[in-house]
Amino acid sequence: MPSETRSAARLRLLIPEHEILARVRELGAQITRDYPEGPIYLIGILKGACFFLADLARAIERPVRIDFIGISSYGKGKSTSGEVKLTKDLDCSIEGADVLVVEDIIDSGLTLNYLVHVLSQRKPRSLRVVALLDKPSRRIQPVDLAYVGFQIPDHFVVGYGLDYAEEYRNLRDVCVLEEAG
Repeated sequence: MPSETRSAARLRLLIPEHEILARVRELGAQITRDYPEGPIYLIGILKGACFFLADLARAIERPVRIDFIGISSYGKGKSTSGEVKLTKDLDCSIEGADVLVVEDIIDSGLTLNYLVHVLSQRKPRSLRVVALLDKPSRRIQPVDLAYVGFQIPDHFVVGYGLDYAEEYRNLRDVCVLEEAG
């Protein structure tokens, strides 16, 4: 939401920072148990997953390698356009690696399914998905999520990396963005 209209919106707290950080620590501990050997490649989806990826990487007690991939299906709107496109590719090969795709939110499943298909063609040893937020009521395509931070209802959320038109990413909490009035 452009700055001049940001005041026309209201934020309602959905998940406070302390709950997010506690859940990220739990996910990190579970991933550490599930991958007892070798490095784990964390592939963050730009831009929304960067905060979650940073905290998750610190919570995993195994060697991790980090890379980013850019993918878009939203543009500047509140709902998916249905058209998925790769905007930034990985910098290194994932062939033979244990890969965790780190996503901020799973909504329709279209973007994630496209990305999993693209990455699986690169022959990783394993390929799983960890999502901070899952919104199953919006699902168009089924998805296989190995790790989920929180299931949430069908609200448009911002904060902790999630944005609306590049605003609100730096909020420490996850909040529902409600239109004024």
